[in-house]
Amino acid sequence: MTLSVILLFFEIILAPFILTLIAPQLIAAFFARSIGRSFWFWFWISFLIPIISIIILMTLPDKPAQTVVSTDQ
Repeated sequence: MTLSVILLFFEIILAPFILTLIAPQLIAAFFARSIGRSFWFWFWISFLIPIISIIILMTLPDKPAQTVVSTDQ
């Protein structure tokens, strides 16, 4: 097989398949980051329970933004 045939196989067959498999994880991770939660924690949790993790994230309240308090006088 030539390199072009292998690349064509990857682009047409494998790439959409791989993207479809990790789509729920990416959705959960970016949604978690948008509400102030850990991106990587929810990315890995959604591998175990993909749909349930998104539902859990939708029910969690947003984390307030942390503010830095200066002690300078």
